[in-house]
Amino acid sequence: MGAGGTQGGTGQFLIAVIMMIGGGYLLLENIIVQPVFGIGMVAFSVGGFGVTTGMVLIPFMFGIGMIFYNARSWIGWLLAGGALVAMIFGVISNITLQFARISAFDLIVILVLLIGGIGLFLRSLRTGQ
Repeated sequence: MGAGGTQGGTGQFLIAVIMMIGGGYLLLENIIVQPVFGIGMVAFSVGGFGVTTGMVLIPFMFGIGMIFYNARSWIGWLLAGGALVAMIFGVISNITLQFARISAFDLIVILVLLIGGIGLFLRSLRTGQ
């Protein structure tokens, strides 16, 4: 049996996986991630009301204080956990992704590797090659 339970296709399968990994790596390597986050900046909006990062820290501090006072305080755990989730959500929602400055040749090589690898991968799984 070959790739995907079909006859043959193992060589194509391995070449396709290598192409997809190479193209995917090069694509992700050329993406610039820039956070736009800081104290006083709007992390997210709830019903048109902007929630700043400092506002999220207030229930977090109260929750941590309640947990240190009584570790079984479910309200403290709820405040701290909810604020932590809100902070993570705010950080993720304020990230911008930007493609790095690369030449057209580099972009074509990346796309050929990635898309060609996907096509070759799918072809290697077909029956009756």
